[in-house]
Amino acid sequence: MRDVDESAIALRRLRSPSVFSAADLTEQGFDRARIRAAVAAGVLVHARRGRYLRSDVPAAILAAVRSGGRLDCLSLLELLGVFVKDKPGLHVRVPPNAGRFRADAVVHWRVQTEEPLGDHAVSVRDAAIHAVLCQKPRAAVATIDSLLHLRLLTVDEVDAVFRNLPKRLRILKRMVDGSAESGPETLVRLILRTLPVSVRTQVVIVDVGRVDFLIDGWLIIECDGRRFHEGWDKQVQDRHRDVEAAAQGYVTVRFTAADVLDDSGAIRAAIARILEALGPQHRRAR
Repeated sequence: MRDVDESAIALRRLRSPSVFSAADLTEQGFDRARIRAAVAAGVLVHARRGRYLRSDVPAAILAAVRSGGRLDCLSLLELLGVFVKDKPGLHVRVPPNAGRFRADAVVHWRVQTEEPLGDHAVSVRDAAIHAVLCQKPRAAVATIDSLLHLRLLTVDEVDAVFRNLPKRLRILKRMVDGSAESGPETLVRLILRTLPVSVRTQVVIVDVGRVDFLIDGWLIIECDGRRFHEGWDKQVQDRHRDVEAAAQGYVTVRFTAADVLDDSGAIRAAIARILEALGPQHRRAR
């Protein structure tokens, strides 16, 4: 649950006041000299005319405020630890009457559906709406899965996200599954949907533990977006699990996050070849 806790902490920080007008600071006892001193000391950052930020705000927040908007879409979700398949750049929400803004930013004009986190960031739900619009379908599903897994959105809030999307995209809701623990896991699940197989997710096998996927009752597929961070001890544990699974008649195949993210077509082809080569004998054995 480490990822869930980290995302909750990040969200709490984003909800705290970050952007201050000169009038806000004056009410707190800052005259012009004190404001200048706070900026010089690195306590405050002068983002743009009449707007100041705490110096500890993330760079993406500072960039959004300097652009005259709020952090939005993939940029905000990435900051919260949500899975985003491709590096998003800066996505900002600007008001309808906005004038100039950063030329390198992805600008969103869509009307907000709920109160923003503050002057610096839109709500998580509004960011999710744009995240679906800004990504290819499979990547969008993986992002929504991640939001559910991290408990940044509830099932009802996900329903609201899709109600605010064009009809052509609402079909993606059928593919959402909050049990996925990583973006690559979602992408593998979507690949498996294209194959004529029985798929079970998050299956517990006696003396092996929980596996990501069990295909046709004999093929275990494991993928973990953070496995490469977990050290040698975790890899040793995985090897022991694989040996026990083999002793019970299962075949285990592991894909790295890089495998899944770089070439989904190659992953599908590899799984199809394994099923073709080993499927008949395993069906007979079972």
